[in-house]
Amino acid sequence: MKSGTRNLITDVEGFLVGNAADAGLKSGATVLTAEEPFVAAVHVMGGAPGTRETDLLAPDRLVEKVDALVLSGGSAFGLDAGSGVADALAAAGRGFAVGAVRVPIVPAAILFDLLNGGDKEWQENPYRELGRRALGNAGPDFALGTVGAGAGATTANLKGGLGSASLDLGNGISVGALVAANPVGSVTVPGGRQFWAAPFEIGSEFGGAGLPDRTPAVEATFHGKHRALAPGANTTIAVVATDARLTQAEAQRMASAAHDGIARAVVPSHTPFDGDLVFAAASGARPVSVGGAGLLAIGHAAALCLARAIARGVFHATPAPGDPLPCWSEF
Repeated sequence: MKSGTRNLITDVEGFLVGNAADAGLKSGATVLTAEEPFVAAVHVMGGAPGTRETDLLAPDRLVEKVDALVLSGGSAFGLDAGSGVADALAAAGRGFAVGAVRVPIVPAAILFDLLNGGDKEWQENPYRELGRRALGNAGPDFALGTVGAGAGATTANLKGGLGSASLDLGNGISVGALVAANPVGSVTVPGGRQFWAAPFEIGSEFGGAGLPDRTPAVEATFHGKHRALAPGANTTIAVVATDARLTQAEAQRMASAAHDGIARAVVPSHTPFDGDLVFAAASGARPVSVGGAGLLAIGHAAALCLARAIARGVFHATPAPGDPLPCWSEF
C-alpha cells in the first residue's frame, strides 16, 4: 500500500473538505462533505464525548446517508457549527426529503479548546458562522496543522492540530483519515521528538524523526497538561473514509477498527477525560463488493491512516501569540 496523490482524505473519490478558523478565538471548524449524500457511521470510545445526531448513525435507524460530517472546537458551543453547515446545505436544496421539505443530515463532534489562550469572551456563539464558512471552503485540497477544528488543539506537551493521510490499497479502493488531534495523552515519546506513530510513517510525512532509541519507562509515558485534566477537557475526533461501497453496518465496523490508529499514535488514549470518536464515511464511488477480507483490509488501512494523520496534524502545527504549549517544530 502507498499513500494517495495528495496524502489527504480527499484522495478518496467523492469527498471534499473545508476549514474555517478564527486566530483570535484560537478555534475553528472542519467539514467533510460530498456532492451526493453518503453512507456514514460512528464509534465512540472516549469517556467524555460531545456530539450531534450520532444516534441517527446506528445501522438500525431510518436514515443511512448524511450530507456532511463536522468536526469543531469550542466544546459544547462548537456543536453550533453543525447548524451553520445545515443552514447552508438547506439553502442549496440539500437534505433528506420529507414530503416537500428537505432536512440536511449533519452529524458533528466537538473537542475542548477553551483553555488554550484564545479570546472566548464572545457575545454571540461564533461557531455557526465558522461551520458555514468551512462548508463554503470545501474542496479537494486543504491545509493541515493549526487550521479548522485543529486551530486550537493541544496535546500533553505540544500543540495539536488537524491532520490527514491516505492509502491506496492497490485494488481500486482508497482509504483516508481526517483528524483533529487534541488528546490528554502525548503523541511523542517522552524526552524526544519521535512520534508514537513512527512505525507507520510513509517517507518523511511527519518529519522522519524515526523510532526512539529506547523504550520509555512506564511512568514516563504520561506527561499531561494537568490543568486541563477534567471530564470533557480534551478529545481526538476523526473521520475515516473509503470509496468502496459499504453498508452502514460495514462502515461502523470500519470506524471501530480505526480506533486502533488513535491507540497507536496517542499514549494514553481513550481516557475518561477524552471524547475520542471516529466517524466512518463511504462514498460508494468504487462499486466494489468488499466481503469479509476486504472489510478487514479497509479497517486496517483506516487505522494506519488515522495514526499517521494524528502525527501529521501535530507535525504541521504552527506557533501563534499566546500559545500555552510549543509546536513540534520548536521542540
